[in-house]
Amino acid sequence: MKKIMTLTAFSLLIAAGVGAQTVYDAANITSKDLNGTARFVGMGGAMGALGGDISTIGSNPAGIGIYRSNDIMTTFGLSAYGTESVFSGNKFNSDKIRGSFDNIGVVFSSKIGNQTSLRYVNFGFNYKRAKSFNRNMEMGGNIGAYSQSFQMAAQADGIDKPMWDNGNRYTNRDIGWLSALGYDGYLINPQITTDKTDFPYLDKDGKPILDKDGNPQYVNYKFYQSIAGNNTDLNYRSEERGGIDQYDFNISFNLNDRVYLGATVGAYSVNYNKYTYHKEMFGDDQGYNLQSWNKINGSGFDIKLGMIIRPFEFSPLRIGLAVHTPTFYSLELATNARIETDVWDQEAGKILPHDIDTYKELNNKDMIREFNLRTPWTYNVSLGYTVGKSLALGAEYEYQNYSKSKFLDPQGYAGAFEYENSTMPMLKGVNTFRIGAEYKVIPQFALRAGYNHSSAAFHSNAFKDLPINSIQTDTDFANSQSKNNYTLGVGYRGSLFYADLAYKYATYKEEFFPFVNTYADNNQTVVETPNATIVTNTRSQVLLTLGIRF
Repeated sequence: MKKIMTLTAFSLLIAAGVGAQTVYDAANITSKDLNGTARFVGMGGAMGALGGDISTIGSNPAGIGIYRSNDIMTTFGLSAYGTESVFSGNKFNSDKIRGSFDNIGVVFSSKIGNQTSLRYVNFGFNYKRAKSFNRNMEMGGNIGAYSQSFQMAAQADGIDKPMWDNGNRYTNRDIGWLSALGYDGYLINPQITTDKTDFPYLDKDGKPILDKDGNPQYVNYKFYQSIAGNNTDLNYRSEERGGIDQYDFNISFNLNDRVYLGATVGAYSVNYNKYTYHKEMFGDDQGYNLQSWNKINGSGFDIKLGMIIRPFEFSPLRIGLAVHTPTFYSLELATNARIETDVWDQEAGKILPHDIDTYKELNNKDMIREFNLRTPWTYNVSLGYTVGKSLALGAEYEYQNYSKSKFLDPQGYAGAFEYENSTMPMLKGVNTFRIGAEYKVIPQFALRAGYNHSSAAFHSNAFKDLPINSIQTDTDFANSQSKNNYTLGVGYRGSLFYADLAYKYATYKEEFFPFVNTYADNNQTVVETPNATIVTNTRSQVLLTLGIRF
């Protein structure tokens, strides 16, 4: 069991917005993979100050200013994804292999002269696969006295009968989908009490139902209860697909072969699909399964500025500086959900099935919600050093404060996302370190190695804090820990043609939770979950780059 004490302001804000996004969506879209050309990846991405590779167009744009010839290249990859989850001694493994088209780019180098301060003006374009969402995950076991249906009940608290009966509850912006599906599937019911309310508890003939002491009972819609007991078995699985494509357009300048300046305009295309299957059995032949389908599509843009300087004229030391504006995304969420329940029916005297599908409730349509996302600024400092013509060393540090991300409505205002933005402090600053080396055995052949480390984006007590009117029904979340990339590479350089090969092993752990159960205690909200599922994610990737310099 995990307990987290948080300020009630996090969970008791009135959610008047669109109720569609969480900090986990923000972090998922903000983070990027180590990807690009095989040379760039083989050196761990630590080329911000060294430059001379098309992939630096997206880290330090001044790196394109190092070019003194034209360049055309493309990169293909093959990845093996692995996920291992362990919960209460139960281990699940999921493996997947996928091919990819990772990069294509071109640099046009224009020599201005040897006498003027401006030596070269270069133009570059590059496409790369900035993020891959391909992952399968599964877990399960006995979670005891916990249930996702408790979260349904908590979301339903305060919804009275007139609100339930006022039109289509799946288009009512004051009702969350979790509560609506739980209510329609008879998993949750309003509290029965002897305290007088406006709603007497009546039988099918309209007669009052009395308690054991003969007192009339009432239906209290301020509080809801789940039918779940103290012995719940859970089976969960998810599938994630899609990615983020990045298109960079660059102009860069070489001043006296000592100062290099560059600017890149980046365009992004987001395609993210997630399917979840959540099944609970309560030990008395009652239970349910909830399926959720979510798609996020859209586009974004940013601007990156960079500089590389050689502070000492006859020294091979280079210092790189870069800053990236926030990426401004315009996105669309399409979602639908289906719940199938088996619940005891008192009147029928047996367990009856129920099937509710939001797709059908919305006339065979997904629910569509538009929103904008503004990611944090990025700051990058790098060093490069060469020893003769045989050895190149690179080191790089990058910082992004994920808590500065912000959701906005399509008109650019944050008011509709007051609740969602209030939970951003669950995120924190991410520090990324990169080191890499390239050694030329002979002028035509080089060996490379690199390492890339990113710190965790989530505080340890972060959780998916859904507003009461959220249309999201995938309650699961995972707090990822630091991420590590280990890389190796080899390269061939001819007079015209070149080829590079790289291997990357990426790994990180995360604590996974299928849902949260919350309750108030002394003006604070207590958040409880089942024991964490420990998930280990790995990705082995082989990249091949083919290019021509002329």
